[in-house]
Amino acid sequence: MKISCLQENLAKGLSTVGRAVSPRSTLPVLGNVLLDVDNGRLKLSATNLEIVITCWIGATVNEAGSTTVPARTFSELVNTFPQERVDLALNKTTETLHVSCGRTQANVKGINAGEFPVIPEPDDESRIRIEPAVLKRVIAQVAFAAATDDSRPSLTGVLTTFEGNRVTMAATDGFRLSVRSAHIAGYVEKPFHVIIPARALNEVGRIITDDLEALYISMPAGRNQIIFDMENVLLVSQLIDGKFPDYAPIIPKSHNTRTVLNTAEFTKACRTADIFARESSNTARVAVEPGDGLSAGSAIVAANSKETGDNVAQIDASVEGMPIEIAFNVKFMADALGVIDTPQVALETTSPNEPGVLKPVGDNDFVHIIMPMNFNR
Repeated sequence: MKISCLQENLAKGLSTVGRAVSPRSTLPVLGNVLLDVDNGRLKLSATNLEIVITCWIGATVNEAGSTTVPARTFSELVNTFPQERVDLALNKTTETLHVSCGRTQANVKGINAGEFPVIPEPDDESRIRIEPAVLKRVIAQVAFAAATDDSRPSLTGVLTTFEGNRVTMAATDGFRLSVRSAHIAGYVEKPFHVIIPARALNEVGRIITDDLEALYISMPAGRNQIIFDMENVLLVSQLIDGKFPDYAPIIPKSHNTRTVLNTAEFTKACRTADIFARESSNTARVAVEPGDGLSAGSAIVAANSKETGDNVAQIDASVEGMPIEIAFNVKFMADALGVIDTPQVALETTSPNEPGVLKPVGDNDFVHIIMPMNFNR
């Protein structure tokens, strides 16, 4: 293998695939990145056996070939280079990659490419098109609510339902639930659902750029995999087997109080409260009072800690219904508010012991449910 490419492109490609490298594995090759010549371009791939990320970059190919090199070593080396041409030459006998850029030369010892896992190919016949910006937004508003521990594997994923020209994603960790629907460019004749690991979706969201024009999803039959095709980047993820909980009954059908607040002000109040709530399981109180005709309604967000102190923040609000005082995990509340991009948000509540519902005002496709917490009145 003898190829040349620009340092900037190589560094970017390594950064893209590097997130799929397995940091600790009994298979040394999983700590490596695959370098392969593919149709006149350099293909970079990395995998931890749960996800595979492949990236193609432009290159001048003098001799085809392939190898794998330690991902961390190679990436750190390339990042030290000036933004000039990088020359790569493989000594197949010793499986050593000679790397040169400017006045710097290095030799990186690799592992034969034949030991690297087979890279899956997308299914071009049964793929679904989704606008990249739409998918990025849906992921941002849902994936954060998935569980991070593996005690219930299905909760570490995002239930994704395709039906007609819509996709719906839902995630829960047992304490909160985020559900988002969106229009897709394609059309699905027969509705179906899959559970996609939240980590894989977060990587897709990270890879999507503003200039990406099209994104295709395919699920090859019999492989229990989902493939995201993003022009010069391909991400393949294993799907999660198991049953996702039926979340529809969790979403309250009615409320006794609806409080409309400025999203930015509510977010700031929650983040301030979290400073003091950390010592008390992130618990903060939200007290809502309707207006009396002379003054506007208000919401008070308060937190206290025996160790660090306390704080109270009052926010103007439009309140319909009864006064209420309810406690939430204020970190979870701030997380949800952080992905709401409308100027105003509605908090719908029924009683101090029932879930609260966050809805962006003017956007009916997103709902976030947050369970209440106990507190001493």
